[in-house]
Amino acid sequence: MHISEGVLSAPVLLAGGALAIGGVAIGVIKLDEKSMVQTAVVSSALFVATLIRVPLGVSSVHLVLNGLAGILLGWRVFPAFAVAFLLQAVLFGVGGFSTLGVNVVMMGLPGFLLGAAFQPLVRRGSVRVAFWAGTAAGSLSILLAGLILALILVSTGEEFRATAGLVIAAHVPVMAIEGLVTGGALAYLKRVRPEVLGASESIPIAAAEPST
Repeated sequence: MHISEGVLSAPVLLAGGALAIGGVAIGVIKLDEKSMVQTAVVSSALFVATLIRVPLGVSSVHLVLNGLAGILLGWRVFPAFAVAFLLQAVLFGVGGFSTLGVNVVMMGLPGFLLGAAFQPLVRRGSVRVAFWAGTAAGSLSILLAGLILALILVSTGEEFRATAGLVIAAHVPVMAIEGLVTGGALAYLKRVRPEVLGASESIPIAAAEPST
């Protein structure tokens, strides 16, 4: 869902850059020695996931994992995406430097918002609750990112209206995949490493299996 360089208008790029700087600044303030390793691991996962992509006009289709990142990192999702996207631009020419801020906001903001909404359920609920909350967060974060992308494209020019609709439609299957990946990852963490999610103790696997 990266936006390529040379597409967006200057006001959109400046607004995205300003919002990204604010999000990254708050995320960096939230970093400490304990959370830095977790943030680095998640940023590495974002780097790999968003690098495997299918070009789609001025954008692309790929796994994003912003819902998962938002639940695990909170505000730190912004610097995590910033580092991942910066390395992609430097090493592989993906995305670009002028659109870095817009891309960070487009991915990080939905992750942060959906993470804030569903993280309490994941932290306090059972493995089953963690799975379904993660599934919802993963799917809805892609939907919100797609809507933000469509708004960005339309605000740049009416000629991108058709492309905006195509991008949203192309991400419908990605929503389903993201939801299942996010839900499965959070259910696994809830089962074996609940402290990562803020839980106090692990849950026996036998008791955690959802009934059919």
